[in-house]
This record gives sequence, structure tokens and C-alpha cells, in this order.
Amino acid sequence: MSLSDSESSSHGSEKEYKVFRQFSRDRLLYEMLGCSTSGGSKSAWKVLIMDKVTVKVMSHSCKMADITDQGVSLVEDLFRRRQPLPSMDAIYFIQPSKENMQCCHVHIRYVWKGAFIQKMNLEYFPIDSQGFITDHETALEDLFSEEAEKSRRFEVCLNTMATRIATVFASLKEFPIVRYRAVKSQDTSTATTRDLIPSKLAEAVWNCLLKYKSIPNFPQTETCELFILDRSVDQIAPVIHEWTYDAMCHDLLDMEGNKYMLEFPSKSGGPPEKKEVLLEDHDPVWLELRHAHIADASERLHDKMTTFKSRNKAAQVQSSRDGGELSTRDMQKIVQALPQYNEIVEKLSLHVEIAGTINKLIREMGLRELGQLEQDLVFGDAGAKDVINFLRTKQDASSENKLRLLMIYASVYPDRFEGDKASKLMQLARLSPEDMKVVNNMQLLGGSSKIKKETTGFSLKFDGQKKKQAERKDRTGEEETWQLFRFYPMIEELIENLSKGELSKNDYACINEPKPTVQDKSQSGSMRAIPTPAAPTEKRPAYSKRSRRTAMWARPHSSDDGYSSDSVLKNAAADFKRMGQRLFVFIIGGATRSELRVCHKLTAKLKREVVLGSSSFDDPPQYITKLKLLSEKDLSKGAPQPNFW
Repeated sequence: MSLSDSESSSHGSEKEYKVFRQFSRDRLLYEMLGCSTSGGSKSAWKVLIMDKVTVKVMSHSCKMADITDQGVSLVEDLFRRRQPLPSMDAIYFIQPSKENMQCCHVHIRYVWKGAFIQKMNLEYFPIDSQGFITDHETALEDLFSEEAEKSRRFEVCLNTMATRIATVFASLKEFPIVRYRAVKSQDTSTATTRDLIPSKLAEAVWNCLLKYKSIPNFPQTETCELFILDRSVDQIAPVIHEWTYDAMCHDLLDMEGNKYMLEFPSKSGGPPEKKEVLLEDHDPVWLELRHAHIADASERLHDKMTTFKSRNKAAQVQSSRDGGELSTRDMQKIVQALPQYNEIVEKLSLHVEIAGTINKLIREMGLRELGQLEQDLVFGDAGAKDVINFLRTKQDASSENKLRLLMIYASVYPDRFEGDKASKLMQLARLSPEDMKVVNNMQLLGGSSKIKKETTGFSLKFDGQKKKQAERKDRTGEEETWQLFRFYPMIEELIENLSKGELSKNDYACINEPKPTVQDKSQSGSMRAIPTPAAPTEKRPAYSKRSRRTAMWARPHSSDDGYSSDSVLKNAAADFKRMGQRLFVFIIGGATRSELRVCHKLTAKLKREVVLGSSSFDDPPQYITKLKLLSEKDLSKGAPQPNFW
């Protein structure tokens, strides 16, 4: 099959709108593995051979069972010695690197040996139904460290990132309007290389996209939007405590990616037993509760367990036994209901145990008081006295939590974190010079060092203007929810402004701004918004600030068994053709759980799929480690390989 045949075969005249991650999975399974089962096959089973990058691409989208269903009986490493299998077809899913080409003696972008050759244009890594990464764990160091621009790694990182972002649009057959954060400096001649990173990436992505316009059925006009930002737009989101079930799991538990090792008492009375748990989209309970406040998630788990036990026959019989013998009818009910009972009780019990562990850690670490202070700082309701009082009275707080508090304080009140003031605060918090380095390195993400020299002392803000006391404003028109659910990342405001056409052209530029229509001309000085269907207006009941109600967007449907649930997008799948055009937001330097949550929320609110991409997804401890190493020579590259086999 030629390249043109391949590209045209996956799309008819009418575009099939699929959830982002599902689209990637289907391409790999059916367009690549499935198509190779055509005539001329030697055997019903195939061997799949991949390199270190494509194995990550595959493992982020598919499970081994999915691959086996497509007739693959063996998965091999391209560089590992293996026995000849002349009776089986081999599928090579590889990058076009020189090393790979020498190993398999083929010269094409992605290729498999057999009846045909095909280019996949799929080099990104889905990590959520609406999220992907380019797998650049060292992007902060490669692009933002003190002398990053002098290193060859700067260009390599930027170009590889651009190529991988572009394959998202090649794969989805989307052609975006490309917007990016513009240089912050009033005079562009004073801009540093770090200031120009979003514009450099936008230009590199654009150059890649132009090459795809020759692909049959690739759009020739804009079909979506790409919004490129960097970590400087919000230095609070990566370190503030986010109170959703998802964020708390990754922040407080010892997790490796989506894997958690759960300990539970041994039935034999011996040492605790361990079980590996995957918190991902295949778990319906996780899908329903991940964006809920941890307190709400705990309550809903209790309600689910109660509801299930009241409706399941096996549970009812067990509850009414009173130690007597079971009748034949009771036995029959248990046998019929037992498989479902065991599966559901195990899944619900798992999440009850995890939520219980998180709530215990919240109490032991005093996170409610700390979380309240963090949010009060961000919204201008707390200041230096409150921070000093916390540090004096909470000496037993962990060093990491005190550091995160001071990073938020420095972001909101940069003028009060200069010179001796910073040193005194660090001494009061009993933090080390290494910790101080983290706060200092925040300036490497914040702006121009030339402007910095014009100010007195150390400051995290480099435009010479004093910051307002509040870093965020309370959002009007939002239904009140749980306490400590007040914080929102800046991308929520930016995405909404972009959708309304109210984004400043001075702050956010565009490479390929579409020609304005008559009605657009009235929007001078702001970005043109791609029209999207108006969200249905509904009268919302008033709730007090103490309301314990979860926002409707975060309350997916649940079935009567108290177990099964669906995501917002799954329920909206039938309405996708009526949804507006996709919006892709890419954050250079790492994205957060709160930012991914916002993309799910705005998909429901704006009636358009919002997809979040980033160089990596970082939990607070990971982000702090990376920030600390910006002034070090080397950043550890020990990213774990996916456990795919």
C-alpha cells in the first residue's frame, strides 16, 4: 500500500469524530496491525518489532490484549537478538533513525515488512482521553537552564518536540491556527532566548505542518486551533495542592506513572500483601471520581458501596444470614450474583482503601490548613504575616510543603521576596540553600535577565511593574463547590478568552491568522475566535461558599449498580458532530493535573474538545526536582521505561 493509499483509506468524505486517545488507538490497531492481515500472509500470527520510541507510542495507546486480538503473538525489541521465524509475518514499527535503518535495512519513516509499506505520522504519547506528551522529561533543563541556548540539546529538543506535535495533526487530519505566547518584553531586542521559546516552537511546528498539506485529504484551511504556552504563564499551578482525587493520588501516594502498589493485611496473618493497581481510563470508578474533590470522592464511594450492597443478591443474602444455614434458594442467588459481587466489591474496596489512605495523610500532614493558606495567598486574602505565622507555628510541616508555600508566596508577592527578606524566610522555614535554589530558579522561567538588572534586588517579575496582591480573581458565574476548590490554573482563563475572541494580540500572537470577516472587524485588538455552538443556558441554583456539591461537569453518569460510569466525552460522543472545532493547548516545560482537569471541564462548557499537550506531566515533587536542577550541569534522565510486556 502506498503512502497516498494509506492516508486516504482511513478517511471517507465525512470526518469521523472520535475522542482524541481513541483515535490514536484505532489507527495503531486497525490501520497498521489490522491492515497487515490482508492476502499473502504466511501465518495467522505475526511478530511486532519496535524500537524504544515506538514501544512507548504503542504502550500509551494500547494494551497487550488489544495487540494480541490483531493477530500479534510476539512483541520484540528491534535491537535484541532473536530467533528466525520464517513461517511468520513481521511488522516493523520503527523510527527512521540511522541506527534503526542499519539494523533492519529499510529506509522509510515507519515501516513494516510484509505486503506493503506505510508512513504512520504518529509520534506522540496519549496519556489521557484528552491529553498527550512529547516525552521530553528534560525540557525544562534543555530549554530554560542558565546556558541552555549554548547547548546542542536546545535545538534538538525544540525540533523533536515540534515534529511530535505536528504528527498529532497529521494523524487526526487537522490543520490548526497556530497561536503562541508572544515576547513579554516591550522591546523585542532585549528578549532572551528563553523569551522566544514559544515563538520558536510555533514556527517549527508550522514548518512541519506545511509539509503535511500535500497528503491527500489533509485540510487546506484551518480546522482547529493550537495554543502554545510555556510554564511562565503559571508558576503556581505546578506546586499548589490540588484537591481532586486524581491530583491527590499522584501528589501524596508513591506512584509510578499510573501504577500504585497497594498494601493490605494478609489473610494468613503474615506480613502485609501487595497488589499493583492501575489508575486509568479502563477503571470506570476512577473515570467517574478522578476530577471530584477528595472529600466528595470519599462520600460517593461510601454511597456506591451502600447502594451496591442493597441491590446485589449475594450481598443481601450475606447480610441476612445471621449465622444460620443457607436455603437452596439462597445458595442459588449467591451463585448467580457472586461473579459480579466479587468483581465490584474488589474494585470499590480498592478505591475506598486508596481514598482512606489519602485522607489519613491529609490529617497527619495538616494539609487542610496549609491548603487554605495557599489559596488565600493566591486570591489576595493572606499576606506576609499569615505566612510567617504558619512557619513559626508549624515547624513540623515537611520541608517540601514549606518550600511549595514559599514558591507560591514568591509568585504572588515578588517584591517581598527580595534580598535579606528571602533569606530570613528560608531560615524561619528551616530550608536549605538547595531549596533556596528552587525559588531562585523560578526567575529562569519568568522573563528577561536584562530587565531584571534594571530593578533593585532579586525579583521574580521582570517587567518592572509591581504585581497586584491577588494572583487570581474569583470566577463569577461558577457554581460553588467544596472548600479548597477555589483555585484554578491560568489556562482556564486563557482558553475561555481565546474562545470568546478576547485574547490580546500583543500578548498572544498568531502565525496564520485567518482573514477577518465583516463581523470579526469589530473585534480589533483581540484574537478572532473560531465559532463554536453556544452552550445551552440553564438557570443554576445558588449555593453558599460552604456548599458540598460537586460541579456538574465533574459528575459523570453512574449506573444503578453504583459501580459503572462514563466520562463526559463518552456521554457526549453522539453529539460530537455538533461540537465546535478542537482546541489544542501545548505547555512547554510540563503540565499539571489541575490543567488537565480544566480541559475536561471546558470541553463540556464550551462544547468543543479541548486537548492538553505538554513536554511531560509533572506532579509537584517532580516539578520541584526539575526546577532545582536548572542551575545544575546535568539533569537525571532516568525516566522509567513503560512496562509494556
